[in-house]
Amino acid sequence: MKKILVVIALSSSVLFACNNKAKEEAALKQQQAEKELAIKAVKDSLRLDSFKKAEVAKVEQEKEAKHQAELAAARRSSTSTGSRRSYASSGGSSSSAYGGTQPTAKKKGWSDAAKGAVIGGAAGAVGGALIDKKKGRGAIIGGLVGAGGGYLIGRGEDRKSGRVQPKN
Repeated sequence: MKKILVVIALSSSVLFACNNKAKEEAALKQQQAEKELAIKAVKDSLRLDSFKKAEVAKVEQEKEAKHQAELAAARRSSTSTGSRRSYASSGGSSSSAYGGTQPTAKKKGWSDAAKGAVIGGAAGAVGGALIDKKKGRGAIIGGLVGAGGGYLIGRGEDRKSGRVQPKN
C-alpha cells in the first residue's frame, strides 16, 4: 500500500511539473509577443509622429511664404501710392517716378561660398596635418587648398540659388 501511494504521489508530481512548464512556456511566449507588439506600436507611432511633424512644418512654410508675398504686395502698393503722391503734388511726369527698380530683399546669414570655404579649410587643415610629416606645413597647405575648393563649390551653389548673379 505504501508503494502504491508513493508511485501515485510521484507520478502526480511529474504530471504537475510537466504541466506547469508548458503553462510557463506559453505565458513566456505570450509576454514576448506582447512586447513585440508594443515595440511595433511605438515604432509606428514614431513614424506617424514624424510624418505629422513634416506636414506641420510644410504648412508653416506655406503660411510664411504667403505672409511674405502679402508683405511684398503691401510694400509695392505703398511705394506706388507714395510715388503717385509725390509726382501728383510736384506736377512731374509718371516716367520719372517709376524710373527706379524694386530693391530685392537681401538674404541673411552666411553665403554658401563662405560656409564652403570654412568647412573646406578646416577639413583640408586636418587632412594636411595627418598626411604631411611636418604637421604645421601640411595643415597650412591643406587648409588653403580646402578653403579654395570649398569656396568655389559654395560660389556655384550661391549662383544656383540666386544669391549671386551668374557670370555673363
